[in-house]
Amino acid sequence: MSNVFDVLKERGFIQQTTHEDEIRELLGKESVTFYIGFDPTADSLHVGHFLQAITMMHMQKAGHRPIVLIGGGTAMVGDPTGKTDMRKMMTPETINHNAECFKKQLSKFLDFSEGKAIMVNNADWLMNLEYIPFLREIGKHFSVNRMLTAECFKSRMEKGLSFLEFNYMIMQSYDFLELHRKYGCKMQLGGDDQWSNILGGVDLIRRVESKPAYGMTFTLLTTSEGKKMGKTESGAIWLDPEKTSPYDFYQYWRNVNDADVERCLSLLTFLPMDEVRRLGSLEGAEINKAKEILAFEVTKLVHGEEEAKKAQEAARALFGKGPASENVPFTEIPHSEFAEGMNIMTLLSKTNLIPSRSEGRRLIQQGGISIDGEKVSDIQLIIKESDFKDGTLMIKRGKKVYHQVRLV
Repeated sequence: MSNVFDVLKERGFIQQTTHEDEIRELLGKESVTFYIGFDPTADSLHVGHFLQAITMMHMQKAGHRPIVLIGGGTAMVGDPTGKTDMRKMMTPETINHNAECFKKQLSKFLDFSEGKAIMVNNADWLMNLEYIPFLREIGKHFSVNRMLTAECFKSRMEKGLSFLEFNYMIMQSYDFLELHRKYGCKMQLGGDDQWSNILGGVDLIRRVESKPAYGMTFTLLTTSEGKKMGKTESGAIWLDPEKTSPYDFYQYWRNVNDADVERCLSLLTFLPMDEVRRLGSLEGAEINKAKEILAFEVTKLVHGEEEAKKAQEAARALFGKGPASENVPFTEIPHSEFAEGMNIMTLLSKTNLIPSRSEGRRLIQQGGISIDGEKVSDIQLIIKESDFKDGTLMIKRGKKVYHQVRLV
């Protein structure tokens, strides 16, 4: 059986490791308990989190034990990594609600039966810490000078870093120590932006427990141009079907750039690498076949095979490749709202096709909005009930985003 370290490396996951040779040897000879943390800053995971879920799936398939750490405690502080300003403070009630949403979603990807995976919330220990004892036991091991050289803090020094956020690295490091003591956790994994925080935990365990601990980061989900994936004109790509429909989710992957197809197939599916390379090498119109496979495989993992098939059928129908389908996303609006007509901007907002009215104006002025095949040129256009055909209106945004409006 192949070593999961080699699998992750071949597929392009691994970015940095604390002790590469030791980690590879460890993963090849025993079942390793490792963890990844998820701060519940929203009520759904997004595609960036999905990459972390895939990593845990690879590790679990190879016989290792994942700990999913829900950051109910760390979310009270907020990770300054990658942020130019302090995160908005959330109430404990919001954090708890988000944590429950995360638990439900992550349970779809991992097997939690018979202790094969563990899910914990760091609020269970962080919220009960006593300040002075914590400073004496843990704080003494952290050098402020060294912490200030960490990328997550350096990028914030000009605009100002609050003392609240400065504690984040120590709290995350303490999480690793706590999991090491309770569950024998030997390794922390995370996105490459978490490297400084992971190093803090590895160093803390080695100092306090005099035992080996390891860290490994994996690549962030970016395009070939280095931009973060998972954003569209209308917002983030979420794993919750209520926030991003399976059809829109499918379409996002169906429309990735040609240069990103092989990388996405490698990172976000379980297709064999020979097949990934074959699909990635297709050119011209042939690359669209690879994009269809990518979209289907990723949607199947997140939303199930039935929803993936529906999304595929809907996409093919809209592009004239298959039978008509009822699986295009839709919004139901009462007849009464069209009694005196509805402004196009209001309609686009109600269907969540635009994040703002100014974006709507820009799209219309650039010819980016069509209704039932006719381009909209008037930003003051009024939509009446008589414009609906059999109670349905089809709106198209850009070249590939379709949305139905249905009268009820």
